[in-house]
Amino acid sequence: MIQFGLHTFGDVTVDADGRELSQAQTLRNLVDQAVLADEVGISFFGVGEHHRREYAVSSPEVVLAAIASRTRDIRLGTAVTVLSSDEPVRVFQRFATLDALSNGRAEPILGRGSFTESFPLFGYELKDYEVLFEEKLELFAELLTEKPVTWEGTTRRGLSNVDVFPKTEGGMPAWVGVGGSPESVVRTARYGFGLMLAIIGGPAARFAPYAELFRRSLASFGHDSRPIGVHSPGHIADTDEQAWEEAYPAFDVMFSTIGRERGWPPYNRLRFQQDVGEGAIYAGSPERVARKIADTVLTLGLDRFDLKYSNGTLGHEKLMRSIELFGTQVVPRVRELVAEAQERDAAAEPATTAAP
Repeated sequence: MIQFGLHTFGDVTVDADGRELSQAQTLRNLVDQAVLADEVGISFFGVGEHHRREYAVSSPEVVLAAIASRTRDIRLGTAVTVLSSDEPVRVFQRFATLDALSNGRAEPILGRGSFTESFPLFGYELKDYEVLFEEKLELFAELLTEKPVTWEGTTRRGLSNVDVFPKTEGGMPAWVGVGGSPESVVRTARYGFGLMLAIIGGPAARFAPYAELFRRSLASFGHDSRPIGVHSPGHIADTDEQAWEEAYPAFDVMFSTIGRERGWPPYNRLRFQQDVGEGAIYAGSPERVARKIADTVLTLGLDRFDLKYSNGTLGHEKLMRSIELFGTQVVPRVRELVAEAQERDAAAEPATTAAP
């Protein structure tokens, strides 16, 4: 059955008067948001790792441990852990510890991240961008077996029959976040991780070849099926107009800040509405958002859809309402729409006739 998650980078938000909150208050609000997500039945809560002033989360596992102490069912992970500038053994140990504290709910999503601040911060060279991720992902895949590891690489000292602790009580699923490179899709399949497609621009349908490539690659490497998910931004309110009026200023701040660094053209309302209509922003009333998610699920054959519900300076109360609507109205409606579509497809299939 399709699962649904929520992602946040701990975006530093503003209060009702438009004043920027402290990063500390943003973190406390984030924990409350995760508690609500658990209460309304969301399957997964992912916290991104960043090292910039716009985002409050630089140590996701610490935040997730706080969330674990106040929740019961929701699975907890990252969106993403920047593995290239981290230490795979320590990442495994931190998540195995989280898995114990949460009674088996840890589920990391690994990636290279969309920013590069962590590289100089932790003493890595950007020229090693590719080899760092390749080798560390290979090592992490070995660590997930929870058996003694022997490994050699060029980016850190090798390991010879080394056992790593703590162990989990039942294994720990892990994903790789991919932005749209075929090579990244194949690599994810080679190591047997779940595939999380980060779709932040353009229609979801253009990623259908990547989903198919992943399935073919898994089979060629001798792996059983692995889940495919999508991460995309959005915001939900009681009406379309309310959601758009709340979301646009926050998206404007977010995209304009990043755009100035990367040379993007200025963000505007027309682009926002185009992304809401045909692109990668899932914003609007529960019915509109549910229909768009259902279409994405059916087009890509997804196992999970994760909404990045925090975007730019969107305030805490608006985020809480968006989470509530996602869990209580959007998720049930998506499941209903997907089931209806699958029933129609099954009914439309020609009946097979037994040979005389």
